Amino acid sequence: MKIGIIGAGFVGRAVGRLAIKAGHKVMLSNSRDPKTLFSLRPMIGCEVGSASDAAVFGDIIVIAVPLSAIGQLPFASLRGKQVIDAVNYYPERDGQVETLDSQQTTTSELMASCLPEAKITKAFNAIPMTQLESDGLPLGSPSRRALPVAGDDSEGKKIVSMLYDAFGFDTVDAGGLAEGWRFERGTPAYCVHMPKDLLAVTLSHTQCRPGK
Repeated sequence: MKIGIIGAGFVGRAVGRLAIKAGHKVMLSNSRDPKTLFSLRPMIGCEVGSASDAAVFGDIIVIAVPLSAIGQLPFASLRGKQVIDAVNYYPERDGQVETLDSQQTTTSELMASCLPEAKITKAFNAIPMTQLESDGLPLGSPSRRALPVAGDDSEGKKIVSMLYDAFGFDTVDAGGLAEGWRFERGTPAYCVHMPKDLLAVTLSHTQCRPGK
């Protein structure tokens, strides 16, 4: 499978390394000239390009940019694409977003409003990237860590589950895209090591957002 990654920071590079190790082809991109990523070719074994290049290249696209940058995504090239949203909201970095601060919407729903013709699935946002690379275990391991996913597209969830498993993690389905708040920053499930059963309980018991 070809995976285009928009964002070449900690998240993009970690997902890229693991995807290549699992046998996938990867293109990493950033908002600057692709030449700034030239060292990643020999270091990771990926292709490099612009955000538009990565969107065209990938069968699936991982978006791993600051929330404040989602308005700069290559909207036309992402139409009809399976998009994995790994974005988190950090007000000190992204500025205040009133609809998120008041919990009227989620980061993924905000992205979906910018990419109405893409198929958005929330994943890879609730684990530190150092642990994504270090904590994976074989299927069936009793202490295998689980990671959450949310989305309205069944195929998108299957893709995420396949990647989670290949990277050494179990999957817990949190529900539709609107349920992605259950593992956003500051929730009990955010970046906490849990096995599948405990994560499922934690997600289901997370207090509902005001106004929902």
